Amino acid sequence: MANFYLVEALAGATVGGLVTVTGAEAKHIATVARTRVGERMLVGNGRGLVMGGVAESVSPGAVDVRVDDVRVTDAASPRILLAQALAKGDRDELAIQAATELGADGVIPWQADRSVSRWSGPKLEKGRERWAAIVREASKQSMRPWLPEVSALASTNDLVELAASRRVLVLEPTAPHPITAVAPDGRDLLLVVGPEGGIAPAELGALEAAGAELVRLGDAVLRTSTAGPAAIAVLNAALGRW
Repeated sequence: MANFYLVEALAGATVGGLVTVTGAEAKHIATVARTRVGERMLVGNGRGLVMGGVAESVSPGAVDVRVDDVRVTDAASPRILLAQALAKGDRDELAIQAATELGADGVIPWQADRSVSRWSGPKLEKGRERWAAIVREASKQSMRPWLPEVSALASTNDLVELAASRRVLVLEPTAPHPITAVAPDGRDLLLVVGPEGGIAPAELGALEAAGAELVRLGDAVLRTSTAGPAAIAVLNAALGRW
């Protein structure tokens, strides 16, 4: 299987044309993947354009690829967005990695009341950049034509405001209805996953008052690292993606 690389500046690739990959991706192709002249690869721009081709020259500074296939994929509609609460250890990072591989179209880091991990000061932008790097690598691994956006850190009030333009589904073990009962209605879906200690009652109340729907994943209580990806798998089936 050909390796997949992201070059955000890629545009206007045509069959028979030559595309040059530079920077960190070229170095990875040459020194990590150890790609040789004549080997095949895929290169995308993270906005739906993916081209396939064969390496004509390879060096850590630049890789020339002769294009023999060009595909353009429309963005998913409706989208699945994941609001993942910050969590201790690497559980939140595991969640967004798997969610990206499974098809999340956007990721929102959420500073929940019960989040042990906190982003503030220098950690604010550093944390978002770390999540963006994880999402980027997961997109490459799963060969996704669209790179999910990682939004700025959100508060509960921010999620409440998003409920005005999106259908918000809050994962809550005590919810009366299972997520399998959700019938898509064309609106973008915003999936909200709490931290290890669960979502605080005041937060649940605020989200419900804004129109959010509380749903559960079966009878088991999943970790914050697995709940979001599991729910996305269910929604993929409901939306006909799988």
